[in-house]
Amino acid sequence: MAEVETRAKTEYLDVVMPDGRTVSFPGKRKVMKETLIDPEKIELDEASGIVQMQRGAVRIRMDYRHGVTRTYSPPLSLYARFLGHGGEQKYGDELATTADKPLSEEDMVIATDDLDTEIQKGNWGKARGAGGGGVSGASTVIQAIMEATGKDLATVKAYLDKKIASTEGLSRQALYASFRVEGTKTGAIIKRLEAGRVAKAAKVDADAALAEV
Repeated sequence: MAEVETRAKTEYLDVVMPDGRTVSFPGKRKVMKETLIDPEKIELDEASGIVQMQRGAVRIRMDYRHGVTRTYSPPLSLYARFLGHGGEQKYGDELATTADKPLSEEDMVIATDDLDTEIQKGNWGKARGAGGGGVSGASTVIQAIMEATGKDLATVKAYLDKKIASTEGLSRQALYASFRVEGTKTGAIIKRLEAGRVAKAAKVDADAALAEV
């Protein structure tokens, strides 16, 4: 009987910080980071697009495993730099996938576009599985829907976003997987498209190679 590989349960170390908070450090994690936002120090005028911030509106708190806490407040002169750096990290994180589900360049564009849609709605922390991108093969699914319906890219993407938003519990991965089901119109198109890409990427004529065996 094959042995079943079990993943070790993550252990947490609770550390009481100088300010009385208890911070849980998972595994061997040595530092926990957190962004602190003080809305009292931020004024936003939606009509004019003007944002006014006071020093301390945004702070970064770092709790260390040995019970030390540091809170850093960036200078106002560097707020734009901090904003840009955080944005780069956020959009870049959307492209992180496992080795067995790589994203093509087209998938990457869709992933960051999907994330930006959520960001523009004010949904900073919405999980990729729920509304964001990062779905391997997303571009192929969308291409198949475009071919099957005759609709353009903007229309198809708008439909997909609306479908996810209006269907409770429906993730983007699950929605895309539905269009891959064998026997469906889009499933057949996706199969053809992916087979064509495999053939195009082939370095050897398989039939000719068999004759050499």
